[in-house]
Amino acid sequence: MIYKKLFCRLELCIMNSELCILLSALCIILTSCEKNLDFKYHDIEPLTVIEGTLTSDGSKIGITLTTPMDEPMDRNYLTDASVVITDLTDDVEYNLYTDDEGFFTDPTPGIPGHRYRLTVVRDGNEYAMETTMYEATEIVDAEFNWISMPYDKVAVFQVRYLDNPADTGDCYWVKLYRNGEIYSWQEQDDRTASDGVNTFFTMTSRKDTEEEDDDEVLYDGDVMTVMVTPISREMHDYLEALQNDSNGPFLFSGRRVLGYFLASDPVSRSVTFHPDSIPEFK
Repeated sequence: MIYKKLFCRLELCIMNSELCILLSALCIILTSCEKNLDFKYHDIEPLTVIEGTLTSDGSKIGITLTTPMDEPMDRNYLTDASVVITDLTDDVEYNLYTDDEGFFTDPTPGIPGHRYRLTVVRDGNEYAMETTMYEATEIVDAEFNWISMPYDKVAVFQVRYLDNPADTGDCYWVKLYRNGEIYSWQEQDDRTASDGVNTFFTMTSRKDTEEEDDDEVLYDGDVMTVMVTPISREMHDYLEALQNDSNGPFLFSGRRVLGYFLASDPVSRSVTFHPDSIPEFK
């Protein structure tokens, strides 16, 4: 999965008090800022990496080996394993089988509120992780706004999505795609939520595209898609560790193995970037 550090180019000399509030919020939530993401791991002896998802469309599990930070990503999926998902709520177990791409899959849909266990047996070792399937959230709106910085105007992408105010500690994985390719990602919790709505901000492209980095520049007609997925606190901490140049905590039982098992339905919203029609933040 393409690992891309989230950036925050906040600078001083902010003249507008409301803009100052917005940028303060940016700093708070950008503490850690269908196509796969390539996570690269620090130099260690090759370890098994299990990356699994369960949604209403079924399950998909990829098994690889760690790739050092300074080497090209190895996307060869390992198929010499036995993979089972157990619905602990209904006490039902089903086996997964490899598809043409090397993923272990099964079409059985996940059920929100149910508890699931993923078990992988490979090379004589058994790895297991349990998680609850989360209800999907709902994106309220997504839009661009220009903000004036000392060096240029910058397009801020803002996304608002529903968060249950009755619960505290809810966590989310927010991923941005530019024309279908991963642009950035961030883990987020509900500390910034207000009246049942959580807000995500990120600074994207400068108005002067000739001064912008190719990894960040947006052109007229580019489509920005945001995907929001509810996740567990353990998954949040795992992603936060990756953002902070760590291999992350070990979420699976058994011998050392990296990766995660995520049970949740993502929701998405797309916005086309038209710089001449973007309003300025006031």
